[in-house]
Amino acid sequence: MPDSSASTGRILIVSLEGEAPALTALLREAGHTVHPAQGVEAALIAVATRAPDLVLLDTTAQEAAGIELLAALAQDRGHTQLPVLVLGGGEEIPRQRLRAFGAGAADFLALPFDEEELLARLRVHLHQKQARERLERALRQRQELFNLIAHDIKNPLTSVLFAREMLTLPDCKPERIPRYLQIIEESTREALGYVRDYLESQSPDGRNHGAAETGTSLGDTLRWLAARYELQLEARGLRLCTDIPEQDVCLAIDGQLLRHVGENLIGNALKYARSGGEVALGGLPGRPDHWQLVVQDRGPGVPAAFQPLLFKPFQRVDGHDAPDGLSNGLGLALTRQIVVGAGGRLWYEDRAGGGARFIVELPTVACSNADGVDKRNLE
Repeated sequence: MPDSSASTGRILIVSLEGEAPALTALLREAGHTVHPAQGVEAALIAVATRAPDLVLLDTTAQEAAGIELLAALAQDRGHTQLPVLVLGGGEEIPRQRLRAFGAGAADFLALPFDEEELLARLRVHLHQKQARERLERALRQRQELFNLIAHDIKNPLTSVLFAREMLTLPDCKPERIPRYLQIIEESTREALGYVRDYLESQSPDGRNHGAAETGTSLGDTLRWLAARYELQLEARGLRLCTDIPEQDVCLAIDGQLLRHVGENLIGNALKYARSGGEVALGGLPGRPDHWQLVVQDRGPGVPAAFQPLLFKPFQRVDGHDAPDGLSNGLGLALTRQIVVGAGGRLWYEDRAGGGARFIVELPTVACSNADGVDKRNLE
């Protein structure tokens, strides 16, 4: 049995002179949601208020006004994909049809029309519109996935480049060489892990990386972040101050995701707080049954005018672009998406005394050994 919902839609009937009660009744009887509009101005207001799935335009009485409406809809980039079926009548039907198509109509039907033919043409255009929308959604989702993968692997690859640069310095300290090699190996495996996880998530039985079934240790995550980024911060003239909770606190989020959240926030400090002297990383109690992961620095902070845009995709502070050219304005937007998906909150505050302060607050869960942190990397 065909899906009736795919055959019906919201149809705006535009009559340029008088109402069209018979046409309205016919479409409603066929299951469509019908909204009448009389005149060009009323039609444009109706489309701007809530775009229909299709416009049925009766130009019988005023062909020139109908062409004017078609031209106005065609000029509006937001409605270039809105199908318009024109009803025409009187003399010179071939010329009317050509003018309608030339002005952007999707179809033309001459009066008097066959009711079954009209309904069939409407179904075809509605199916085509829905197919276009499904394709556009799929393309957007694919682009979002590519953006996510690209951003996720940027942090570990940046760590690889840092360690490689340190190894090539003539004054590289011999005792640090094993640690730099370890960073290269761990970061490479981490980047490959992100790619593997996203490929698996696209399979029919793909895993869901949302809130974790078991808790992730906040303290172990802080130690992992400190071990990964202490040398990078030092190389940029920044001192890392870490405050790890004495009690064993576990958060309701996948361990890899929590590390990724912390990496993005520390990465911000690496890019924008180079003259700040220090980056502070720690854990604090939050609301009841919640704990916070806090990253703060003594850099320039975020201008007040930009703060409302801070967590929107592809937004960057003017004049504060990262010197490595790798910033695309996605990091904080993706980080908030991860945190919200795990049932938490992420927000920004100006740090007392100057600088930036980012707070991640997540619900706590009972701790277990399966916290997703490889303790071998914490030694």
